[in-house]
Amino acid sequence: MKKELIICLIVIILVIFGNAVTQKYTKQCISQIEDNLDKLKVELMKEEKNEEEIENKTSEVREKWDNMQKNLAYYIEHTELEKIETQLFLLTGETKVKLYQDAVPEIEKCISILEHIQDKTSLSIKNIF
Repeated sequence: MKKELIICLIVIILVIFGNAVTQKYTKQCISQIEDNLDKLKVELMKEEKNEEEIENKTSEVREKWDNMQKNLAYYIEHTELEKIETQLFLLTGETKVKLYQDAVPEIEKCISILEHIQDKTSLSIKNIF
């Protein structure tokens, strides 16, 4: 009986520890991507747009997302990650054809999806029940 109790406690501790680590990593990734998207949005909203800077910031967001997505895919639903991938694809397309005003709503959608993922993966009563 003691052996089973100890094993159960160890499993519970490991699950809680794993959840804390993944939540921290998720928050870190999402905040980095959101910061980069906000910087890109500011650049897109300027009166005089620097096309090279917009292209650099867009590619920086894509590169960071591609690196982070590999690790996030281990524990976040792939459909959620695909939503972000789709929004970033649309954003990249809008900036390449210089439709900067159309790119701003794509950034907002992407940030909204990122916040949804963060809420969905957090350990809260709402998510447990």
